[in-house]
Amino acid sequence: MQLIKVFALLFAFIPGQLLAQDNGSFLGNSSRNGNEEAIFYAETKQVNQFLRRFNGEEDVRGVKLATTDPYFRSPDLRKKYIPMLFNQTNINLPDLLKEAFLNDMTLENRQKFLEFHGGEWFGEADVLFQRGREMVNITLFLVLVKENLGSKWVISDVYFPPFENLYQRDEMSVSRFLHPMSHELDFMNLDRVFSAEENIGDYFRQDFEVDKLSVFLYELRNRQLKFQHVAGLKFHFFQIDGWYIEISEFNRPGMNRGWLISNLIRLEPGQKERLVSFIRHKQ
Repeated sequence: MQLIKVFALLFAFIPGQLLAQDNGSFLGNSSRNGNEEAIFYAETKQVNQFLRRFNGEEDVRGVKLATTDPYFRSPDLRKKYIPMLFNQTNINLPDLLKEAFLNDMTLENRQKFLEFHGGEWFGEADVLFQRGREMVNITLFLVLVKENLGSKWVISDVYFPPFENLYQRDEMSVSRFLHPMSHELDFMNLDRVFSAEENIGDYFRQDFEVDKLSVFLYELRNRQLKFQHVAGLKFHFFQIDGWYIEISEFNRPGMNRGWLISNLIRLEPGQKERLVSFIRHKQ
C-alpha cells in the first residue's frame, strides 16, 4: 500500500512542480561570461517556461513580463521566440512548415496561444519498472484535472504490450462455447474454459474490454511491479485548431536545448482523433 501512495504522489506532484516553479530569478552568478549567459538564457528549462516563451510572456532573461508591458504577448516578440523553440536537429521539420506555423500563431488580432489550463494536452511518460526479475518500460499517459481550487496530474491510461494481449477472441471460432444447458451440469464444463489459455476470451461476453489500468494497479498492489525511475517524458498539445505540437526535453550542450518542439503536424479535418488514437496505441 505504501508503494502505491509513493507512486501516486510522484505522478501527482512531480510534473505539477515542473510546471509551477518560478523562473524569474534564474540569472545566476553575474561573473558568467557572455557565452555562458547566452546559453543559460537560451535554454528552456521548464515546461512552464516553454509556454511563457511560446506566448511571449517573458523577456530574454527569463523574467515574466507584466500584462501591461507593451511586449507582453506581442507578435514581434513571439516571432523572435517561437523559432528558437524548435529542435533544430530534427530534419523532419521543414522550414516551410515552421514558417507557416509561425505566421498562423502570430497573425495580428488573431494570435494563437498555448494555455496551461486550456485542456487538450497530455503527458506521456516512459517509466522503468522491475517486473519479477526483469526490467520493463511501461508508458503512462497523464492528464491535468481540476482539484478543488487547483489542479493535479492523474494517470489516465497505460500502455504495456503484455497488457495488450491479455484478451483475445477468435471471431471465427464456433466450437468454443458453454452449452446453454451447462447450468444443469452445475457448470462442471468450466474446466474447458480455464484450460483454454489464450482462447479463454471466446467464453467472455462480446463487448468485454480489458481495463488496463486495473491490471496495472493489481500488479502494483501485489508488488509484481516496482517503480524504478522515469526514463523519458513528452507532452502532446492539441489545443490549437489545425495543429499538433509535441514537446520533448533535450539535455545537450549548445544553445538549442531544454524543452523544445520535437514534432509538428498540420492537421487535416478528422486527423486529430486518428492521431490521438495512434499516440495512445488504440489502433
